This record gives sequence, structure tokens and C-alpha cells, in this order.
Amino acid sequence: MKGIRWIGKFIWKSTLWFFGLSIGLVILYRFLPVPITPLMVIRLVEQGFDPDKELRLVKDWVSISEMSKHAPQAVYAAEDQKFMDHHGFDMEAMKKAWENNKKGKRIKGASTITQQTVKNVFLWPSRSYVRKGLEAYFTVLVELIWSKERIMEVYLNVIEMGNGIYGIQAASQTYFDRDASTLAKGQAALIAAVLPNPRRWNPARPTSYIQGRKTWIIRQMSNLPSTGFGK
Repeated sequence: MKGIRWIGKFIWKSTLWFFGLSIGLVILYRFLPVPITPLMVIRLVEQGFDPDKELRLVKDWVSISEMSKHAPQAVYAAEDQKFMDHHGFDMEAMKKAWENNKKGKRIKGASTITQQTVKNVFLWPSRSYVRKGLEAYFTVLVELIWSKERIMEVYLNVIEMGNGIYGIQAASQTYFDRDASTLAKGQAALIAAVLPNPRRWNPARPTSYIQGRKTWIIRQMSNLPSTGFGK
């Protein structure tokens, strides 16, 4: 009986610690820049074990008020066109993904900007049910505690945009030799176009496929309502 009570207390205390730490961290990142993410650490470890790669971590946090308005509009158009309306989950896209998974197919676009932000900031790359459950939990927390503007700001500062390149400022400087504040519409669209696989594609040297995506994204940027974010 003592062993059972000890296990029960351990589980109860662990649960309290988890909720306390997770909620505290979400509140903290509501106001402070995210210093590093699990994915950044994983990439550094991968680079460290590969003798052909140099250790590279290029990032520079920039406030969304100092970004070109084209940056948030481009990822909004390319990644999650329901971002301003949903509460973290695109139920229609999730339903389509579930139906296609049952058929052995995969569908892109089921993951919202909020979910992608959560995966980058709090979690690790994985397709396990545990990771998915934690992703749903943190997505609800983030939507409750952060504003849409803050979610977009964090997303644009932590997302992987190339080999060792994270965030819109680092991407703007690396690919176009300019700050995120002066990013042109076409340049923002090119960066957004490579996000599905930023380590494979380069926005400064776009393939015909990326050029096609850029054209589509620019058209969507014009058709969608403005996020109102950026300068």
C-alpha cells in the first residue's frame, strides 16, 4: 500500500509541476524573446556529429513592429489562411488529413501557424501520439495567453528558414542582404515559399517550382485581408 501511495503522490506532484512549468513558460514567452528552441539544439548536435558541416546558428530577434508588413502577410497566405479566425486548430484541414491518412495518403496544410510555433518553441520533431497530445495542450495554452500578433511574432523569429538560419531577420540578411524591415513583397513571398523544406530550397536561388509558389503566394497576399502586423 505504501508503494501505491508513493506512486500516486509522485504522479500527482509531477502533474502539478508539469502544469506549473508549462503555464509559466507560456506566460514568460508572452513577453520575452525565445532564446533557443529544441530544434535549434537538435540541429547543432547534428552538425557537431557531421564532420562535413560547420556549427551554424544564425538568428536575430526582431519585433513584429519592425518587420515589413509583407513578412507576416506572406506566411499567412502560404501557411495558414485561417490564422486570424481559428483558435489554434483548422478543423476542416484536420478532417481532410485524417481521411487521407486512412487512405494511406498525406495532405499538407493541416498544421496551423499556432501549432507550428508550439512545435518549434516547446516540443521536439516527432510523430508520436505523446508529442501530438502535448502539441494540442500547448496550442490551447498559447491561443489563450498570447495574442495573434504575438503568435505571429514568435513564429517569424524562431521558424527554420535554412541550414542554421532561424527567423525572418536572419533570412532577410542572409538571402537578400537587407533587414526584415525593408523586405519587399516578392522577397517575403520567396521566403514563405521555401518554408515546407527550407534546408532543401533557397529563396535567393529559386527553382521553377519555387517561382511558381511565389507567384501563387503573392496573389493570395493581395486577395486576403491584411493581418495589420508589421510596418
